[in-house]
Amino acid sequence: MSHKSAVYPGSFDPITFGHMDIIERGLEVFDEIIIAVACNSVKNSLFSIAERIDLIGEIYRDDPRVRVDTFDGLLVNYVVSQGSRVILRGLRAVSDFEYEFQIAQMNYNLKSEVETLFMMTSVPYGYLSSSIVKEVACLQAPVETLVPPPVQKALNEKFKKD
Repeated sequence: MSHKSAVYPGSFDPITFGHMDIIERGLEVFDEIIIAVACNSVKNSLFSIAERIDLIGEIYRDDPRVRVDTFDGLLVNYVVSQGSRVILRGLRAVSDFEYEFQIAQMNYNLKSEVETLFMMTSVPYGYLSSSIVKEVACLQAPVETLVPPPVQKALNEKFKKD
C-alpha cells in the first residue's frame, strides 16, 4: 500500500549510500520522498546548503518521485506545509534510537497528526555516517563504496592537496 509523501530530513553533509538506501526503500512505501536539508543544524558543515541541494538534485535528477528542499524552524511545521503527515528517519544502531525516539515524541507532542516512521538501515550501511565519510575523504582514502560519484568528486575538490 502506497501513501502520498514522506519528508526525509537531515543535514546530508554529504549524502551517503546509507541515506540513499533509506530513500530507495522509502519510495517502495511512499509516492514521493521530500529530502529536506536542514538549515538550522548546529553541526559544523563541510558543504553549504546550496552545495548539498545541488549534489542531491544531481543524484536524483531523473527521479520525479524525489524532491529536494530546505527548511528552517520546526520540522513538524515544514512537514504539514508540504501536505505530508510522515517524517521518515533512518536508524543505524541502537545508539541512534534513544535520541530519535525523544525527537519523535516531541514532534508528536507538537503536532499529533504528524507520524515518524523509522526504517532500519540495510546491513552494509550500519556503520556509515556523513562524519565518517568526511574523515575518510580528508585523509585521502577512497570513498567510492560510501558515496555516489558526484559526492566523490565534490569531496575530492574540498580536500584537494596542493
